[in-house]
Amino acid sequence: MEQVDAVVVGSGFGGSVAAYRLAEAGQSVVLLERGQPYPPGSFPRSPAEMGRAFWDPAANLYGMYDVWSFKGCDSVVSSGLGGGSLIYANVLLRKDERWFVHEELPGGGHSYWPITREDLDPHYDAVEKMIDPTPYPLDRAPYDDTPKAHAMQDAAAELGLDYSLPPLAIAFAPERGAAPGLSLPIVDAGYGNVHGVRRRTCKLCGECYIGCNDGSKNSLDHTYLSAAAHQGADLRTLHDVHAIRPLHGGGYEVDYVRHEPGVKIKKPYIHTIACKRLVLAAGTYGTTHLLLKSRKHFPGLSDALGTRFCGNGDLLTFLLKAKDRNRVRPLDGSRGPTITSAIRLADSLDGSGDGRGAYIQDGGYPGFVDWMIPALDMSEQIERAVKFLWGQFTNFFKDAPDTNMSAEVAELIGDGALSVSSLPLLGMGRDTADGVLSLNRGGRLSAEWSTKSSVDLFDRMRRTMQGLADVLGADYADNPMWFRKRIITVHPLGGSPMGHHPGEGVCDAFGEVFGFPGLYIADGAAMPGPVGPNPSLTIAAMADRMSTRLLESADRGTGGSSTGAGPVGGTGSQDEPVSDTTYGRWTGDDEAMENTMVSQSGRTSLSFTEEMKGFVTYGATDPRAGELSDKRERLSFRLTITAEDVDRFLAEPEHTARAEGWIESHGRGERRPVQDGRFNLFAPTGQDERRLMKYRLFYMDGEGRPRTLVGEKNVLHGPPTRIWPDTSTLYVHIMEGHVPDQDDPNAKVLAAGVLHIQLTDFARQLTTFRTTGPSGAAALVAFGRFFAGELWEVYGPDLG
Repeated sequence: MEQVDAVVVGSGFGGSVAAYRLAEAGQSVVLLERGQPYPPGSFPRSPAEMGRAFWDPAANLYGMYDVWSFKGCDSVVSSGLGGGSLIYANVLLRKDERWFVHEELPGGGHSYWPITREDLDPHYDAVEKMIDPTPYPLDRAPYDDTPKAHAMQDAAAELGLDYSLPPLAIAFAPERGAAPGLSLPIVDAGYGNVHGVRRRTCKLCGECYIGCNDGSKNSLDHTYLSAAAHQGADLRTLHDVHAIRPLHGGGYEVDYVRHEPGVKIKKPYIHTIACKRLVLAAGTYGTTHLLLKSRKHFPGLSDALGTRFCGNGDLLTFLLKAKDRNRVRPLDGSRGPTITSAIRLADSLDGSGDGRGAYIQDGGYPGFVDWMIPALDMSEQIERAVKFLWGQFTNFFKDAPDTNMSAEVAELIGDGALSVSSLPLLGMGRDTADGVLSLNRGGRLSAEWSTKSSVDLFDRMRRTMQGLADVLGADYADNPMWFRKRIITVHPLGGSPMGHHPGEGVCDAFGEVFGFPGLYIADGAAMPGPVGPNPSLTIAAMADRMSTRLLESADRGTGGSSTGAGPVGGTGSQDEPVSDTTYGRWTGDDEAMENTMVSQSGRTSLSFTEEMKGFVTYGATDPRAGELSDKRERLSFRLTITAEDVDRFLAEPEHTARAEGWIESHGRGERRPVQDGRFNLFAPTGQDERRLMKYRLFYMDGEGRPRTLVGEKNVLHGPPTRIWPDTSTLYVHIMEGHVPDQDDPNAKVLAAGVLHIQLTDFARQLTTFRTTGPSGAAALVAFGRFFAGELWEVYGPDLG
């Protein structure tokens, strides 16, 4: 059986980023993509081609558009090398800083984001550097001749709305820094192109949603996937993953079939590949469906699987017959890229909005929604539409409706071209993530979601769109599906949400599945709620963050932040028991575990991850003053603390462990790795009522100069209410050079300040304890007793 370091399932915004990052780090990577590659010039255009441009292998269809119909919503996603980037509208917006919410849902449950904008900003930067988005150059010829962009700008100004030209992943210029121009040859980025076909700059044809045949979109096949292939990643198309399962002792097996368009196979052969780490990035539906189907192999998988599903507030409406006085006002939706403009509706969380926040954007003429617009003068189209709608009506009465509608939509489009409206408007925002994905009796994916809990958001967007129509002298038309209380979404999210713990999510804040080390979720399924703006950039940034954590854990030879060497509660392919590896909290007979620890030979190591954030001031020597100074700067670190031998760690008086990770001094260079680090837990001070937690971290600053971070948590005798502030507050000094001894009289203090553990970071920290070795459970017990005992010694009542 084939074995590799990592298998990535899917090539969208999560999978492509993961494949590149892992291959760049020297991992052997196989990416499995169910769809086909689409070089420039190969996207369907003729009526016959468009009629077969859908994904439904059972109907011998292997095209890009995968259409799903559920209770309350319909959805269109992509199948092909590059995932959703093949048909998305290129907008790369960051999730608004205040929209990382912690809120209760109206019908019960919650929507908690276990990360912040600050956590994602470095990864947003990394993704933007690779994809190179740029705003539409509306102030330059010939781009200034784009009627729909000017119309949006004028209407927003009239209504006092927040208008912008959002960053677009489109090459308007042949290379970074050059002047834009139409249909110019694009300069190679340095890593080649996976298709080997020349690309040209945008010619303003409005075909972004049906695939760019000029290669003008900086889609993932032209960026991350080409770079991944350049680094040695093996990209395999028409490889459709059907099942996954954990292996005894760590790692995973992946079953897949190989599609051969045009070749009829009654029962395709099942291939299997094994890997140390498995990244699921098959999209919200694909990843969640795969986990639901494979759930029997993952005992203990969180009950949150299938929850927090939403459509990111997607809403499609139309402006028709726009007029300027008595003349037709041209909006020309086919001129320019699909989207040029964005109007932001502030959220009440911003302090200036009324209700949930949203974005409204202009649309072009995406082929996959043309079928919804009535073609009243085309009798053949009406006949197809009636046949399609009758089939869907009768389907409601079947026990197991076929929720994949691609074949039916393909028949609806047929060989004819549909009419278009004056200008589509695309809305999206913070809808309510209270939908549920599950398997129906036929094993197909089913979704329960409705517009009811998000009606205020949709009404707000519709009122604003009606206002735009009024200003532009246009008739306003809802999507006909709205009157059936249905929406169509191209941004399905959730189903395998992240959370602080297994009771809250399927995976942790880095995408690693709770209880199953080395299994990661890197796509929209991991979103714990709506992103608000177009979610592509946020998915990619979270995948980049996940990849950083995965590679850090790979360097340590472990599964990741919340796991260890083998799946917890998981079964191997032979249903063998997993090795003695324990994570997080312990349960059971303490005495029996201690006896096991004593009787077994070999060392047992223990590690956990800690993240602290705060402020320092350069030139200050007193930490408290440095924290409060007007000249203060942000400082943070994330460390993995490892005690190689728990017995020895607990026995020696200084309780010394290794510290690895990074330090980030905002404004003074990029994140710097810790070259050598030491941590002491409850080091004695000669005073019974006082202990120290000590940190000494050697690193190089952004200019290559040696620096030492020296920190102390001062654990002093006092009431139990002091436990949290004392153990979560670190007083730090930044020293010049690598200083091995804090008492070195020649050591120069460069900066001082204070770092803190945030409550959300502390909650994550509790999930990161892991052990490796023969006595993991007993090691956790011994460590916990030592920690609690030391706190009792300091904070417990004086019984003398």
